[in-house]
Amino acid sequence: MIKFLWYAILVFAALVLQVTLFPAYIADPFKPNFLIIFVVYMGLREGAAWGTLAYALGLVQDSFSGLYLGLNGFSYLIIFLGLTMVADRLFTDRRSLMILGVFSTTIVNGFLNLLLLFLFSAAQGIYAPLLESLIPQALVNALVASVIFTFSPLARIGETR
Repeated sequence: MIKFLWYAILVFAALVLQVTLFPAYIADPFKPNFLIIFVVYMGLREGAAWGTLAYALGLVQDSFSGLYLGLNGFSYLIIFLGLTMVADRLFTDRRSLMILGVFSTTIVNGFLNLLLLFLFSAAQGIYAPLLESLIPQALVNALVASVIFTFSPLARIGETR
C-alpha cells in the first residue's frame, strides 16, 4: 500500500511537470518524458500485474498530448510487457540498465507510434517530425533518467521482484 501511494505521488508530480511546467520553458524535442521513464522503472522492477498502470499512463499522456487516444497507451503496454520479460533474465538493480532501458524504450516507443500511425491513420506529414525528434528525445530522457535514478527515492522504493 505504501509503494502504491509513493507511485501515485511520483506519477502525479511527473504529470504536473510534464504537462504544465516544461512545455512553457523547454522546446519540443528537448522536453523529458517522465511517464516513459516510470514505465521503464515499473517494467524492470515490478511484475506483469502493473501493466494496467502502464496502459493508463499512456492513456493519460494521450489525453494531454492531443494525438490519437490509445496510441501511447498501447505502445506503453507493449513496452512494459517486453521489459517484464527481459527483467526476468537481468539484474535490474543497476542504474546503467535503467538508463539504457529508457534510451532504447524511447526509440522503440517512437517506432511503435510510427508503425501504429502508418497502419491506422491517414495523416500525412506526421512521420518526418517524429523521426527528427526521436534521437534528441531519447538522449534527453536518458539524461533525466540518470539524474532521477541517482538522486530520487525510486531506487529505494520497495523490493525488486
